[in-house]
Amino acid sequence: MDEESYVVKFLGIPFNITNVVSGLLAMVLVFCLVWFLSRNLTLRPKGKQNVLEWLIDFTNGIVSTNIPGEQGKRFNLLAFVLFLFIFVANQMGLLIQVIIGGKTLIKSPTSDPMVTMALALIVLLVSHYFGVMIFGVKGYLVNSYMRPVSFMLPINILEEFTNFLTLAFRLYGNIFAGEVLLTLIGSVAKSHGLVTTVVALPLEMIWQGFSIFIGSIQAYVFVTLSMVYISKKVEVEE
Repeated sequence: MDEESYVVKFLGIPFNITNVVSGLLAMVLVFCLVWFLSRNLTLRPKGKQNVLEWLIDFTNGIVSTNIPGEQGKRFNLLAFVLFLFIFVANQMGLLIQVIIGGKTLIKSPTSDPMVTMALALIVLLVSHYFGVMIFGVKGYLVNSYMRPVSFMLPINILEEFTNFLTLAFRLYGNIFAGEVLLTLIGSVAKSHGLVTTVVALPLEMIWQGFSIFIGSIQAYVFVTLSMVYISKKVEVEE
């Protein structure tokens, strides 16, 4: 993980091309996956349609658990898209990694803190927007920051920052650590001859399998926590 990212400056502002290309590739992969699974839909699902419907039911279940009733249905699509994007983005570094001239062009987008912070920011902005839309500005402020008692205001404000940071860096830390370990195992295999290659190969395969599991769990955790944070803004705090 010593490779640098491609960064270009436009009007003095640096743009991380690695994050842009990796993120766009993840979006294209998600689109192609959903497009493939949704071809030739029938009233009696079978085959790939079952996979798509299971994914939809799975993410809808996350939403309904945290935001029950009609209120939660407006967030079903958000949860579905977030889960698929994060799941695919988490796995990309295991399958696709493009390094040109010592600089990384394609990797897991979620192994960069800027990407995970952007995802966390989207969730928080959505939660604030719907909170204001449902309760109005005054009602939103009272419901979000003055309950259950008014002296909780400083703690509730601080919680906004901690929610943002934990949502972003939990995802980043797990995916980045997985890629670092895979890189270390690969470098050991290449630099110490045949014996270490034979030992490192099964270790790398085991860790790749474990990384797929971790990437799936982290997508689930991110979406679940996102719905928890949104529910705090759109439901009345007791």
